[in-house]
Amino acid sequence: MIIERSIDISAPPDQIWSVLADVERWPEWTPSVTAVQRLDPVELSLNARVRIKQPRLPPLIWRVTALDPGRSFDWITSSPGATTLGRHQVQARDGGSVVRLSVTQTGLLGSVVGRLLAKLFRRYVEMEAQGLKRRAEARVENRPR
Repeated sequence: MIIERSIDISAPPDQIWSVLADVERWPEWTPSVTAVQRLDPVELSLNARVRIKQPRLPPLIWRVTALDPGRSFDWITSSPGATTLGRHQVQARDGGSVVRLSVTQTGLLGSVVGRLLAKLFRRYVEMEAQGLKRRAEARVENRPR
């Protein structure tokens, strides 16, 4: 199962990246995340781990598996029989940026879990996209000129 969402944001990629990469502050701008705790002393980096609590889901540990600073990062979490990949991509476009968010479920139970939670996952990805847009655009509006 793959859930994808692209959203145009009227902010430069560096502004969006600063919001996206500061994962501990996600609960401030998306109701899909209630708590984030870094488990390693480093900021967002390859193999960094974070514990994330989301409404209606158990706390999960996510590990960064790919990182292109300023542009994208992937992270995974695993549970018995299922692996979830979250992908976050920022790309410049005229007048701002486009952000692509996706969640992919794999594994023996991944398709079952994906079907059972697809509506919830779609809602959370949409919340993340809209919250990121609001936060990044507000930073641009409040930036000194």
